[in-house]
Amino acid sequence: MSDSHDQSGPHEGPIKTPKQLVLAVLFSFIIPIFLIVLLVKYVVTDHRDAAGSEGLGPEAVAQRIQPIGAIEVKDASDVGSLKTGEQVYAAQCTACHASGAAGAPKTGDTAAWAPRIATGYEALLTSALKGKGAMGAQGGGDFSDFEIARAVVYLANKGGATFAEPKAPAAAASAASAAN
Repeated sequence: MSDSHDQSGPHEGPIKTPKQLVLAVLFSFIIPIFLIVLLVKYVVTDHRDAAGSEGLGPEAVAQRIQPIGAIEVKDASDVGSLKTGEQVYAAQCTACHASGAAGAPKTGDTAAWAPRIATGYEALLTSALKGKGAMGAQGGGDFSDFEIARAVVYLANKGGATFAEPKAPAAAASAASAAN
């Protein structure tokens, strides 16, 4: 029989001297402990921004947590704070009506405004309040219906209409109560 598994000498490993054994045992404990200490230090240490960074300053934190929106309650009877037709036009309508963008009739173009004026003030006001074509409701603005009505009269009158300025909500309410 053949003895293929017969070993001619004792088994030898990578550690040949007692000094190598002591070093292997020592490093097998020291290196993992060193790595654990570094990992714990990394996790426990606070993250600090670079010098000169204001990322955690009170102003920066307040800006990040500020409310997304705000509610503003307006009194419709406060005529003093209402915008004129020209002011609303300048703030909202000029974006399209000054240049004729998106098919909007240009300010002062009597030929373009004539068929629209012929439909009447109420039709123009409804289009301005609810939107028409590429124009959103109120032209995408944030004005009261009365302010939009003033802007419609201003814009239509520039196009050749002779619409009268709408009455203020408080004036209309007081006129109605005086008639009764």
